[in-house]
Amino acid sequence: MGLFRKEATPSLFLDLETLYIYQTLMKFLYLKMLDSTRDFLDYLQFEKRVSRHTVEAYSTDLRQLNAFLAEKQTTPELAERQVLREWVVDLAENKLSPATINRKIAAVKAYYKFLKRKNRIEKDPSLLLKSLKKPGNIPEFVEEKVMELLFNVVGFEESASGLRDQLVIEILYGTGMRLSELIGLQVDDVDLSARTLKVFGKRAKERLIPITQGLAQLIDKYLQIRSLRSGPLLLTDKGEPLYPVFVQRLVKKYLGPITSLNRKSPHLLRHTYATHLLNRGADLNAIKELLGHSSLAATQVYTHNAIEELKRTFLQAHPKA
Repeated sequence: MGLFRKEATPSLFLDLETLYIYQTLMKFLYLKMLDSTRDFLDYLQFEKRVSRHTVEAYSTDLRQLNAFLAEKQTTPELAERQVLREWVVDLAENKLSPATINRKIAAVKAYYKFLKRKNRIEKDPSLLLKSLKKPGNIPEFVEEKVMELLFNVVGFEESASGLRDQLVIEILYGTGMRLSELIGLQVDDVDLSARTLKVFGKRAKERLIPITQGLAQLIDKYLQIRSLRSGPLLLTDKGEPLYPVFVQRLVKKYLGPITSLNRKSPHLLRHTYATHLLNRGADLNAIKELLGHSSLAATQVYTHNAIEELKRTFLQAHPKA
């Protein structure tokens, strides 16, 4: 089959007949391994009903593992822990990202769990494989002075469309809500007297977000101009509900002239909202609730930005800096 090289064959064989028996056995085990891989992929597709994308990704990962194990003269059923560790090292040496390697490890762990449950192996050699640590991704954000430039200098058109554009930017920056939450806003979700917006976040979790008096006045002006009483709050020029690409283009249009950041997206304004709140002393738990995070760990990524701001302030103000 070309997978088991002659030069890699153990030197313990004293005659060609023994060598032939060994190579035949290895080919048989390799074909059996292919059967177990197909069985696992069928299990994912037809019993677990995972997405086609996941099945294809796992298939690729297992093919790569099988090829590596073949080079090591073994099969998944016979592989030992050390060989799997060598496989992970090989992935890292080939400059794969930690996220990609972790996905491959997850695929292999699921595969071996399947084999163990089907009694095709006695011990799971993947048990001690650990995911790699990912480098922390620090959220980018727009500086406060730059945001002031957008609202006070760049400005918006004096029209219904311009007012709508301003409202989109003001809501994203003034509430930190997600793109999907913005698009889902209904007129009935607005409480101008209480100055709150009701949004439905991930897993349809409802939360109330406070808004400033200025934003409340802007919403009121928009409602009057558009004569809206019910239905979606934000509409296109044709009177249709906003959609993701529309908002993404709108945000890019207004952020383009004021920042050189690569990703000029609605989510950038969410990061900006959270970072500015933290820089001005807002409690981390309060920011967590405002953003609709399920855990504090998701919110803590913004503390690095706050620390960097403190460093800048120190270097600018301290006489010994």
